[in-house]
Amino acid sequence: MVLKKEIDASVRPEGKRVRVPRGLWIKCESCGEIIYKKEIEKNLDVCPKCNYHFRISSQKRLAITFDEGSFIEFDAGLEPVDALDFKDAKRYRDRLRTAQKALPRKDALVCGQGLINGQKAMAAIFEFEFMGGSMGSVVGEKIARLIEKAMDNGCGVVILSSSGGARMQEGIFSLMQMAKTCAALGRFRKAGLPYISVLLDPTMGGVTASFAMLGDIIIAEPKALIGFAGPRVIEQTIRQKLPEGFQRAEYLLEHGVIDMIVERKNMKDTLGKLLKMLAP
Repeated sequence: MVLKKEIDASVRPEGKRVRVPRGLWIKCESCGEIIYKKEIEKNLDVCPKCNYHFRISSQKRLAITFDEGSFIEFDAGLEPVDALDFKDAKRYRDRLRTAQKALPRKDALVCGQGLINGQKAMAAIFEFEFMGGSMGSVVGEKIARLIEKAMDNGCGVVILSSSGGARMQEGIFSLMQMAKTCAALGRFRKAGLPYISVLLDPTMGGVTASFAMLGDIIIAEPKALIGFAGPRVIEQTIRQKLPEGFQRAEYLLEHGVIDMIVERKNMKDTLGKLLKMLAP
């Protein structure tokens, strides 16, 4: 009799919907498979079916790149200003407030120093969720300061880029950061210290056209979109169909633009080995 009641209680009445909690499953943007979220998180936010590398936050990137407890952030208080009183659909200052409220960041870049498999390094990591990881005056200033600190400490620099390019709301001030960061890296190179550039999905525009492509070693994650203008813009401009995989990491490696493609699970070990090999 007890068994009968238990069976009856488990039967869903006709027409009654079963509520499934949201956020338990993720659809892969590459292969379209529906995958249990915890399975992807356990795999460093990489699809276990097709190896698609999901975009991750700067906080997650820090956790998987640096030795535990070794990363010390600096210049976290630098904050952009609306010097041009820029307004499109929204005012720039309002966009900044919205981004700063959504993320525990003042701008799109995290800078600091830490250990990567025991190797000391100065590092910058882009936060793509902050206005598309766009480079404005604060991002450029933080990169220049990072490079100067690395020279003072005699250690290498690692920059992990994920950006849509220069921040249009800052006009010429954003474009000046391209020259500023390149000049800082010119001084850094004369000091004989290593700079490793890691290109994540996507790395575009003024970031690609400046410091991102100046690394002694240039690494990319699999299938990362890397370029100046986007493929649709190029196709519309030249009125030609682009080759398959154009501007993806694999295409760039084949044509000698980057040095290697490294999967996320191997990135920390690779960076640690390169820093050790290139150390002065």
